Amino acid sequence: MAQLQVWEDGMATLYLTEPRSLVKKDGDTLVVQIPESKERGTPKRKVRVPLIKVTQVVVYGDVTITSPALAALLEQRVDVCFCSYYGRFRGRLAPPMGKNSLIRLEQHRAHNDPVRSFTLARAFVRGKLANMRAMLMRANRKREDPAIAQAVESLKGVLKQVDGLDPEEAMAPKNPSRPQADTLHGTLLGLEGSGTAFYYGVFGRLLKGDWGFTRRQRRPPKDPINALLSFGYVLLMNQVASAVSIVGLDPYVGFLHSSQFGKPALALDVMEAFRPLVVDSVVMTLINNGMLRRSDFQEELGAWRLTERGRRTFLTKFEERLETEIKHPVFGYRATYRRCLELEVRLVAKWLSGEIRQFRPFVVR
Repeated sequence: MAQLQVWEDGMATLYLTEPRSLVKKDGDTLVVQIPESKERGTPKRKVRVPLIKVTQVVVYGDVTITSPALAALLEQRVDVCFCSYYGRFRGRLAPPMGKNSLIRLEQHRAHNDPVRSFTLARAFVRGKLANMRAMLMRANRKREDPAIAQAVESLKGVLKQVDGLDPEEAMAPKNPSRPQADTLHGTLLGLEGSGTAFYYGVFGRLLKGDWGFTRRQRRPPKDPINALLSFGYVLLMNQVASAVSIVGLDPYVGFLHSSQFGKPALALDVMEAFRPLVVDSVVMTLINNGMLRRSDFQEELGAWRLTERGRRTFLTKFEERLETEIKHPVFGYRATYRRCLELEVRLVAKWLSGEIRQFRPFVVR
């Protein structure tokens, strides 16, 4: 793999991070023109990327893609995701939705059906909390940390409460004067929040060194670990949103996350179970193996960001994690995490269409 901000050696995702780069189409190839940088002492250069290898493009900051290049990417059904220089998601340019409008009609019907909507939402929460608990159990096998062990037990209790929620009770609010807070959905969100707090409350204990992480803080990230988590979750959301588009579902109509203008709610729903398995795992690997140092972060007005080198290191390890094979808990065969993301969306679609009676979230042991 070339040590550039553009990866093409077998990678499915093309990351464009060099400021003022220009991407053009040349036959069946994308040509990335990278300008000279006196600050970093790097010369002007070109990188050629075969279009056939690209399944997604992620753009950071000031990068220009010509119209012919964009047209070629869309014709190949490649998503183009735009982020700020520091990784904040701005938007996506996506090819047309799949032609199966019937599955999207079922998605909308389920969204408007309190019982079906809650059934899926509960599954997404269960997948997230179960995988968080599994991550803590794995990490604590050698540590034998009492605080982590307590968090594991607390998560077990929350999962039991989640499993005890009856979807049939989602038909009406408990208190008409507080329709949002007192719905069964509100109870589910409360349990998700409690379980997540138990997990992040001890997450810092899984990391070598004192990185100042005490709790999850998104906007802005107040420490380097929160910066890594936020960056990774944006990358993961883009991957899931692409899978949703491939399957033909509407990424903006969700079940756990509220459907709002411009919010990829379904992508956020599906990614919940994969947060600890993909992103959190990458963060622990990078920190505990010394692959990221404090010099790979910078602080601006109380917000922490990855430097250019840090971003490059994270992207490399993130792609490696997506290409890691695991035995699929439902199908039983081995598949990469990238493939598992798409399979999870397809299982959601099969449940919506009635092809399967139960949707089982992606949960590891």
